[in-house]
Amino acid sequence: MTSYLRGAEPFFHDAGPNGVLVLHGFTSVPGSMSALAQRLAREGFSVAQPLLPGHGTTVADLQAVGFPEWLAGAEEAFDAVGERCERVAVVGMSMGGTLAATMASTRDDVAAVVFINPQIVRPVTVADGLESLLDSGVETYDPIGGDIKKEGPSEPTLEQTPLRPLKTLFDALPVLNASLHNITAPSLLFSSREDHLVASTDGDVLASAVGGPLRRIWLENSYHVATLDNDAELIENETVAFLVKEMVP
Repeated sequence: MTSYLRGAEPFFHDAGPNGVLVLHGFTSVPGSMSALAQRLAREGFSVAQPLLPGHGTTVADLQAVGFPEWLAGAEEAFDAVGERCERVAVVGMSMGGTLAATMASTRDDVAAVVFINPQIVRPVTVADGLESLLDSGVETYDPIGGDIKKEGPSEPTLEQTPLRPLKTLFDALPVLNASLHNITAPSLLFSSREDHLVASTDGDVLASAVGGPLRRIWLENSYHVATLDNDAELIENETVAFLVKEMVP
């Protein structure tokens, strides 16, 4: 019997014609963004918050997949929402933001996008070090989850970071960078001033390259997992206001 991490349960809510796909980060689970997803549901949005392939169970399960599978899972969930809704937006944090950007740059039916500390640029030093570890036979490393400033909350995440799937994420970023200008859907970007996993300069690149309107909000009191941090309420309020403005006639 498969054992799931706390917070690994997907969340789906059918409501009105405006849908939102909510995407979690690498080694994380939907629970890291469940408060935001449930707030969107209370505000009348249809919500799909899937557990991305390989996540939520074991390191071995995540080792067996990579960026193509995560993107396919996100696309499948988006299309399922699109069958029931007139408009669908995508909200993504960290790797979820990478997936959101990829989708918004390759399809014209993304109504709006919300990015929360998205991974946009290949981190050269980290990526090269990862490849050296793989070449030497190292397949896992220390966990990367839990970058939260607020006392008390924890992010449900795997106890180890599988390196080979992470490499597929880094390998997808140069292709994404070349396509950012194709993102024409209205966008909202949240960037933590202090983030120990993804540099805020990734947000700089995104903001300067997208082809559509983008508003940026700086988070002054949160680290990377901002949806579980001190600025969670701000993120929820601003996301709801943005999506109502852009999607509700």
